[in-house]
Amino acid sequence: MEQSDTLDIESLKITQEQFILASQSLHLQRPACDAVYPVGLYGWRKRCLCFFLLLLLVTMIVNLALTVWIIKVMNFSVDGMGNLQLKKDGIRLEGVSEFLLPLYVNEIQSRRDSLLVLRSEKNVTLNARNNQGLLTGQLTVGPEAVEAQCQRLEVRSSNGGRLLFTADEEEVIMTTDKFTVTGSEGAVFGHSIETPLIQARASEDLKLESPTRTLNMEAPRGVEVSAANGPLKVSGRKDVQLESTEGEILLDAGTIQLANLPLGIYTASSSQASQEQAIYEVCVCPSGKIYLSPAERSSTCQAMSNICLWS
Repeated sequence: MEQSDTLDIESLKITQEQFILASQSLHLQRPACDAVYPVGLYGWRKRCLCFFLLLLLVTMIVNLALTVWIIKVMNFSVDGMGNLQLKKDGIRLEGVSEFLLPLYVNEIQSRRDSLLVLRSEKNVTLNARNNQGLLTGQLTVGPEAVEAQCQRLEVRSSNGGRLLFTADEEEVIMTTDKFTVTGSEGAVFGHSIETPLIQARASEDLKLESPTRTLNMEAPRGVEVSAANGPLKVSGRKDVQLESTEGEILLDAGTIQLANLPLGIYTASSSQASQEQAIYEVCVCPSGKIYLSPAERSSTCQAMSNICLWS
């Protein structure tokens, strides 16, 4: 077997050598390829690609320059942007800030050494809403009026938060020690008021007036009207009535003067009424009307009682 294998290998070698020698003797030549196919971008495709690459490079440079310019102008930093600083507890703005759309914040606070000023060309409106987004309170500062819309309006003092003024649909309460009205026309109340004291300034007069209706002053324990350093005047276009249902009316003064009292007329003859008289006595009709009667040795009220018929 080994001899047969060696013979086959040698025979293959001989045939391979014969094939090589035969091919060399024939001088075989490969056919030439005339068509050439270039690989790559040439012509207008190459020019377009270069143009687009150049345009992309210019765009990148312009964007980079604009980004650097915006950072420099807006003054971006690690803490914020210019006058806008980002803090852990919120945002801090320095200088004048303008908001073109509504601003939603939880708290607005100024610095300790400056004031908080809100400005607007038309009005400034502050709204308060609940968790459902419904409007619960509104404060509008306009060019003509300041309007507050809420369920209850309260004004408190800066020291201790003491309640000074409160108003709701039913009543308005002022808890200050003194309420001063400095208007030249005073204060006008459409309905009743309740107060323990009405007092004018030391150098001014106090005047209570009802031009077209009546003026009533009521108190469960008493009403005191006093003028410490001047006269007290009560006047009315028609009747001035002093009435006490259970007590009495006391006039206590050094001099009590009743001016413009009517003069009684004698029942006997009216010629005696024209006589000059210097002293008179005060008479009272059963109806309460007061009139004058000439004073004589005895009372003349009975003789002058005809005036009571007209009362």
